Amino acid sequence: MPSASRASSDVKKCDHVADVLRVLSPVLDVVRGPIESAAPPRWCEERGWVEFLLGLTDQELEICERLGTARGLAGLRQVPVELLGLSWDVQRVTRLPMLSAQKASWPRAALRGIGARKREQLDTLLGALTPLVESAERIVDVGAGSGHLSRLAAELFARDTWALDRDAGRLQSGRKRSAERTRSVGELSVHFVQIDVGRQALDLQAQDLAIGLHACGELGDQLVRTASSAGCDLALISCCLQKTSRQQRSPLSRAAAGLALERSVLGLTNLTARAEGVEATLAANLAAREARLALRYLLRARGLPIRAGEEMRGVNRRRAQAGFHELARIALQRLRLAAPTAAELRMHAAQAQRDHAIMRRLALPRNMLARLVELAVVLDRAALLEEQGHCVRLGQFVEQRVTPRNTVLFASRDGHRLPLLVAAADG
Repeated sequence: MPSASRASSDVKKCDHVADVLRVLSPVLDVVRGPIESAAPPRWCEERGWVEFLLGLTDQELEICERLGTARGLAGLRQVPVELLGLSWDVQRVTRLPMLSAQKASWPRAALRGIGARKREQLDTLLGALTPLVESAERIVDVGAGSGHLSRLAAELFARDTWALDRDAGRLQSGRKRSAERTRSVGELSVHFVQIDVGRQALDLQAQDLAIGLHACGELGDQLVRTASSAGCDLALISCCLQKTSRQQRSPLSRAAAGLALERSVLGLTNLTARAEGVEATLAANLAAREARLALRYLLRARGLPIRAGEEMRGVNRRRAQAGFHELARIALQRLRLAAPTAAELRMHAAQAQRDHAIMRRLALPRNMLARLVELAVVLDRAALLEEQGHCVRLGQFVEQRVTPRNTVLFASRDGHRLPLLVAAADG
């Protein structure tokens, strides 16, 4: 029922933080212990999960990866009791309501140059912002990029709108598109300003509506801190939590005191189990990870003491989609090393294939905790806003097929201005 769903979305975020921490704290060793080889990690051995995980058939493994570990385990037999209980707890505390709002609509000319997935995000978010915009004197788009959101918001709401970003080139592109649109609909009140919010003060006022659509890492933290101090309304969709200049993220709120998360742990939140990924299928993503593992083995054999993840330094991550042979050629060429031999390619590809099959199984429990870690950070931000006098709502603003970074936080001093949320169907 909508009334019950709305009530559930309004549970105090400090209470939700406590619930998440009760689940996360006992398994911090798991999230801090990445699977970097075929050797079972200590956390897996100590909990007695190794035999079960390595005994999974290919079909059972695929189910867990396609549905997500937590849901996949529910359909399997002889799951260790502790692991099954953890999966239930993860599903319970990470279930969020869905945004309930009429989408904005636009003439085709207004959407030129915006991809389909981006359009859906903009339509949904801008449609939801109507009650927040009504009392706003200006809209401040933080991390605006090319300013699509800023331009559309100015056109839809006829408000003074500021597009802030540190990339001068993207802002210039936004100015050009805004000028082109002005010739069709009249003057748009959009101000494109270059600013590095991570290093420069963000000036927000009480009557602002601050927006961060996929505000990465510490940019999201800075936006929340500034909005809480200014007392202004806020809409934030977090992204790439590991993008921070610090090795460790400290909590913002009293409710999450003690929850310090390393950058490597924050990077776990980028994992999303879907049969069809946002950029590629699950099968393609797994093949790319195997190619990266083979490249790591090759580089180490060439005498480079690299750690997991460093094999792609200086190489676009999408290059791994081309397969190990092409990836190895590109990586060695970048390092000014001799091209890989056929023997090297065969040996390291075979080793990676064997080890990756084991590593996929061992990684299931840790992967299951990705959404839990993400929600812990988002709830910490929400709790700070509550502690500073804001009313907060938290939910999913689009389906994961549109973007896996789909958790939205709305905050306002006046709770009646917050967009409505409704209970999401399980699954």
